[in-house]
Amino acid sequence: MTTTTAIIHDHRSRAKKNQEAMLEIRITTDRRHVYLSTGIKVRKAEWVAGRVINRLDAPVLNDRLAIIYKKVGDEVNRALAAGREIKAREIRRQVFEVKEAQQDDALLKWLAAQIPVLNVSEGTRKHYWPLIDRLEEFDKMHQWEDVTIENIYEFDAFLHARHKELSDTARLAGVKPQKLSDAGIYNYHKRLRALLYRAERFGKLAANPYARLRGQFNRGDTENTEYLTEDEMTAIRQLDLERGSTLDISRDLFVFQMYTGLAYSDAQAFDFSKYKRINGAWRYIGRRRKTSVAYVSELLPPAVEIIQKYQGQVPHVNNADYNHRLKEIGRMAGIETRMHSHLARHTFATWMLSNNVKMESVKQMLGHKSIITTQRYAKVLAENVYEDYDKVKVRMT
Repeated sequence: MTTTTAIIHDHRSRAKKNQEAMLEIRITTDRRHVYLSTGIKVRKAEWVAGRVINRLDAPVLNDRLAIIYKKVGDEVNRALAAGREIKAREIRRQVFEVKEAQQDDALLKWLAAQIPVLNVSEGTRKHYWPLIDRLEEFDKMHQWEDVTIENIYEFDAFLHARHKELSDTARLAGVKPQKLSDAGIYNYHKRLRALLYRAERFGKLAANPYARLRGQFNRGDTENTEYLTEDEMTAIRQLDLERGSTLDISRDLFVFQMYTGLAYSDAQAFDFSKYKRINGAWRYIGRRRKTSVAYVSELLPPAVEIIQKYQGQVPHVNNADYNHRLKEIGRMAGIETRMHSHLARHTFATWMLSNNVKMESVKQMLGHKSIITTQRYAKVLAENVYEDYDKVKVRMT
C-alpha cells in the first residue's frame, strides 16, 4: 500500500481568475484521495511550486503550511503504523486539536458498516464504497442530524461540480478528467437513498429526506440511448488488429457483448460449461450478477467465433482499461459514437428490435426487471423513423 501527501490549490477548480481558493493537503492511498483543509486561501498566481509568493504575509503562511504539513504527515504515519483507515476528519481533529462532543462520523461509520451486509451482488456492492468517499469529500454530513434536504441538495451541487476519477492508464495517456454524468450523479443519490431508507427501518432516522424529494434527481436524458448501426457493427468486427494485442482482445470482448447483450460483469463471469446444445444452438438461462434477474441467452455465430478463438472462454479485461481501448477502436473504425462497454448492450437491444424481435423477448434476453426499461430502445428506433418522415417531407416541399 502506497501513501503520499501533497498540498493542492483549488482541487475542485471552482475559483475564478482572481478569486482566492483553499489550499488543501491531499492524502493519496492506492489512488484513493482524501482532502484536508489548511484554512489558508490564496489566489492561483500566489501559489507557485508549492509555496505562497507575491504576498506580504507569504513567509508567515509558508511557515504555517510547513507546520500543518508536518503534523499531517505524522498523523498519517501513525495511522499506517496502527493499520487504521486514513480519514481526513480524524486527522483534522488531531492536527488542529478540534474537540467534538458527539461521536465522530457517526453517520458515515454506520453507512460504511452496512455496505458489507447489503443483499446485493458483489459487483453492485463495490459501487457503494465510492459513495462514502464522496460524502467524506463533501464534508457536510457526518452526524445523523446532518441528513437534511438542504444538505442533500448541496451534495447534488457538489457532485455536479466534481470531475471523474481517472485510472492510472488514462492519466498517463493524458486523458482530461470530465464532469460526472447525470447518470453517474443519479447513482450516487440512488445508493444514498437506499442506505438512508435502511437507516430509517433501523430507527436511526425519523424520516428519509429523499421521500420528500421524489423526482428531483434523475438519470438525465435517457431517450437518446446511443447504439451502433449494422454497418458499424461490421466495421468493428472487420478491423485488422494484431492478434493477441490489447486492442484485439478488447475488440473481441466488445463483439461478444454486442452479439449476446451481456453486460460487462456478466460477460466477465461467462461460463461456457453452463450452456447446453439444443437443436443445434448453445443455450442457457442464467441470472444477472447485478440484479439476479433471469435472462435467456443463445450464442449467435459471432459470439461462438469468439468462444472458439479463446478455447471456450471470453477475454478478461480490466473495465477502465477496456473502456479506454474501446475509444481507440472506435476511432480506428471511423465511429463517431462514444465507445464504452455498455454500448454493446445498447447495440444488441436495438439490433434485435430492428429485426422485428418482440419487445418482451428482448426484455428476457437482456434480463430487464421491467418492460419499461426495454421500451427506451424502441423509442430510439422510433426517432429514426421520424427522421425518415422528415426527409420525405423535405422532398415534398
